[in-house]
Amino acid sequence: MGDAFFTDTDFNAYKDLIYNESGIYFTATNRSILESRLKEQLRNKSIPNVQAYFDIISKDKEELKGFLDSITTNLTRFFRNQAHFDALEKHVIPELIKIKQGTGSNIINVWSAGCSTGEEPYTIAMLLNEILPSPWKFNIVASDISLKCLMTGKEGFYADSRIAGVPEAYLKKYFDKVEGGYKVKADIMSKIRFDYHNLKNDSGLRNLDVVFCRNVIIYFDEAAQTSVISGFWNAMANKSFLFIGHSESLFGMETKFEFLKTQWATLYKKFI
Repeated sequence: MGDAFFTDTDFNAYKDLIYNESGIYFTATNRSILESRLKEQLRNKSIPNVQAYFDIISKDKEELKGFLDSITTNLTRFFRNQAHFDALEKHVIPELIKIKQGTGSNIINVWSAGCSTGEEPYTIAMLLNEILPSPWKFNIVASDISLKCLMTGKEGFYADSRIAGVPEAYLKKYFDKVEGGYKVKADIMSKIRFDYHNLKNDSGLRNLDVVFCRNVIIYFDEAAQTSVISGFWNAMANKSFLFIGHSESLFGMETKFEFLKTQWATLYKKFI
C-alpha cells in the first residue's frame, strides 16, 4: 500500500506527529491533502524525500511550526456566516451589558481562536465599534497556528477580491483604499492583538466574554475536540458565550456548555 514517495509507514508517522503536536487528525480520506502539502514543502526547501523532512521537523521546533502552518486550511472572509454576527449584535452583546452592569467593568473581552488571516476578528471589531454604547470598550485577541496568516492579519491589507461582504458604510469608515486593495484603519487595528497559539496548549487567557472558534475543531478527533472545548471553558468568564462553526456541534461531547438557540443563530453559553 502507499507509493514510493509516501508509504503507509510514512503517512502513519506524519499523522501521529501532526496529531501529537496540534490535535489535527488526518484520516485515510484526507491523506491526499497531506501528500500534496508535503510535495510542496519538499520542493520549496529542496529536501530529497519525506523521511529526510520528517527527521528535520522532529528535531527543529521552528521547522515544525512552518510545517503545521502549511497543512492548515485557511478559508475565511469578512462577515462569514452573517447569522452569527446578527446573534452577537442582537442577543449576546445586550446580554453581556446587562450582566456586567453594576460590576464596575465596561470592557467586553473577545477571543477569535483560529483567526486565519484576520477577517473574523476585524469583522467583530468593526461590529462592536458600531454597536457598543459609550463608555463600553472591547479587547480582541486573535490567534492561529499559522504564522503566515497572523502576519497577514497584523498587516491589515486585503486585496480588492478579499473585501467582498463588507458593507459599503463599513468599507468607507474602517478601511483606507490603497493600491491593489484596502488597508484596515489604525484605530481598529489597535483593538486587536494577534498572537501565535496552538489550541492543544493552554492559552493563558481568562475571563473572556465571547469566544469565536469556527470551523476549527472539525479537523480534530473526539479527544482533541473535548480538550479544546474544556480549554475554552477554563478561559471564559462565568457568564459568557461560545460560537463554533455552523457544521460543528458539541452534541454528545462531555462538556458543561449549554446549547443556546437564538432567533438568529445557535451558539453555546457558559452560565455558572
